[in-house]
Amino acid sequence: MDTKELKALVSLLEDDELRPQIEEKIFSMGNEIIPFLEEEWGASFDASIQERIEEIVHTLQFRLLKERMLNWKTNESEDLLKGMWLIATYQYPDLSLEKITQDFEQLYYEIWPNFEPEAHPYDQIKGISNILFSKLRFKANTAHFHSPANSMINSVLESKRGNPIALSVIYMLITQKLNMPVYGVNLPNFFIITYNDTDKNLQFYVNAFNRGLIFTKQDIDHYLGQVNINPHPKFYTPCTHIDIITRVLRNLIVSFEKLNEHHKADEVKQLLGLFDA
Repeated sequence: MDTKELKALVSLLEDDELRPQIEEKIFSMGNEIIPFLEEEWGASFDASIQERIEEIVHTLQFRLLKERMLNWKTNESEDLLKGMWLIATYQYPDLSLEKITQDFEQLYYEIWPNFEPEAHPYDQIKGISNILFSKLRFKANTAHFHSPANSMINSVLESKRGNPIALSVIYMLITQKLNMPVYGVNLPNFFIITYNDTDKNLQFYVNAFNRGLIFTKQDIDHYLGQVNINPHPKFYTPCTHIDIITRVLRNLIVSFEKLNEHHKADEVKQLLGLFDA
């Protein structure tokens, strides 16, 4: 179909009776038609046509996101950064994985020169925390704890503000690149990380939401007692990347619901549902 035919097709979107058939025809063309639709949106002076083009583009992008997320779950779940990038593309569909990867590389090279491989793990963690939270000024986003931006890895990297799980993911990815045995831990209503070297029988915990505070299993016991939840092994041991991504999605659902953006919350619920399939 040439440009003239595509333009004619888009112009028919204003016809309410023909609209369902026209939309299905456009959907059948796949994501390759998105650049053309965006051009038509910019060239149109009809607000109703622009709105319908926006809806079509979003539907195409959301279908692609669901395909990518399902593929990540099935084949790529070892790549946590890619999982976080996929979530961010819900709000920022033009965001490239290359851009996020480059941002992480830059962050890594801020920390790597000061890393001491022979130091005790406590000191290594303290050194990383000092650079991340004091020098680079990453911090907890307590003022806007439920903001959707806290679940978008690109926004957290740019603003240097995040919720517990986003800051923990950044911390994990940096330390794992430094070959440190650092993993996420799913606590009730909170997310932390653990340094867990099974060969040396050394384990402790880190609170990335509190400037990298180091604490122990006994502190977790105390926390669980405060929230009246019985101890369970999963509250002390590393969780999977799929656990992390599903928790980020649940956080995002809460964020949108608090903003009364129920349509977005429902779409994120569809993404979450892919992990139950």
